[in-house]
Amino acid sequence: MNAWTRILAPLLLGIACAGGALAQHYPTRPIRIILPVGPGGGLDIVARLIGPKITASVGQTVVVDNRPGASGAIALEIASRATPDGYTVMVFSASQVIFSSLNKTNYDLFRDFTPVSQITAAPYVLVVSPQLAVRSVKELVAYAKAHPGKLNYASAGNGSLQHLATEYLATLEGIKLTHIPYKGIGTALPDLVSGRTHLTISSVTSMAPHVRNHRLRALAVTSAQRTPVLPGVVTMIEAGVPGFLVTQWLGSMVPTGTPKRIVELLHSEIAKALRQSDVASALAVDGTTPVGSTPQEFGKFMHAERDKWVRVARQAGIPVSR
Repeated sequence: MNAWTRILAPLLLGIACAGGALAQHYPTRPIRIILPVGPGGGLDIVARLIGPKITASVGQTVVVDNRPGASGAIALEIASRATPDGYTVMVFSASQVIFSSLNKTNYDLFRDFTPVSQITAAPYVLVVSPQLAVRSVKELVAYAKAHPGKLNYASAGNGSLQHLATEYLATLEGIKLTHIPYKGIGTALPDLVSGRTHLTISSVTSMAPHVRNHRLRALAVTSAQRTPVLPGVVTMIEAGVPGFLVTQWLGSMVPTGTPKRIVELLHSEIAKALRQSDVASALAVDGTTPVGSTPQEFGKFMHAERDKWVRVARQAGIPVSR
């Protein structure tokens, strides 16, 4: 053993023991969940649904910290700089993976974070204005081919999941659609209903009420199976678009360096919360499915999602920073 080894060995052992002690006694104080959205949205509702379940299980309060803005970049930057001790958990959606893949940011989603668990999955739905005389995906595609660029579609902004999902459809079907970005999909609704905007692919949760009251017409959902929220609406695959699957999912991660035992404990607590009947029932109302995947499974899923949407963006001519 040389002199440097004799000096460093006790120090490294002390750090390892401190990390082990931290994980062993975790948690001893409140856990903060950072969200990239404001209060009241779907992501916020889900976080506040599982938070009390985790609180009851671990005996420490789970506090929701809403940090909206910049398509999630503000929240993600804050979380990436947090101490990796398990007391800061980032809960986010597919939209943040897409944004981080298409834009330069002050954080790296795959370097600065460790996956914990996919929390939920929910389908999107393709809806059109009642003013548009199409009643199926096949009719929509035929109309778009006969009138290139005439049909326009709404999204929650450039690089949003709605934007990429609709360009995905256009690429697969060889049609040209005109993109109209809004500040949020809610602000697009008046134009969709009136026919100034022709279509969108957005969450079942936000579109279903307008489909039921006939303000919008649903053509297909983007999941592998039909959703009980709109049971009469076919899937995109049934409608003749093979392989078209789009999921609005929510997931959780922690800053890189968080002890493995803490990551596994957080996954276990999230999965346990999702298995509770009242949580599953509340999610089912909006057609949302609880997932609770392992950190390893979620990490693979995140990489697959990033690669898929970067490929779609490049095929559609949307600038990609990476």
